[in-house]
Amino acid sequence: MKTNEMKCNILLQASLEDLTQLIKDGIKSEFSTFKKELSSNSEKDDLMTREQVLDLLQINPSTLWHWQNSEKIIVYKFANKNYYKRSEILESLKPLKK
Repeated sequence: MKTNEMKCNILLQASLEDLTQLIKDGIKSEFSTFKKELSSNSEKDDLMTREQVLDLLQINPSTLWHWQNSEKIIVYKFANKNYYKRSEILESLKPLKK
């Protein structure tokens, strides 16, 4: 009970403007964190069409077809269309050893 009474006393001593500012700051902080997580997740899991992959990698369709068949690139099919995850495309790229 004493801790609840202390909290009530602290809240009563704070002005309405202080409480409003504290709430605004808390919401802004949480929203900013949520926004960063959401944008980073959406970039990683962004689905790309065949044309977008061809443009990104600057390859021709036969090369993409060959990479799909040799399982170098994972393809997802939906309604007779091919889709690719941007993160998986970028992960499939390997550095050239010198």
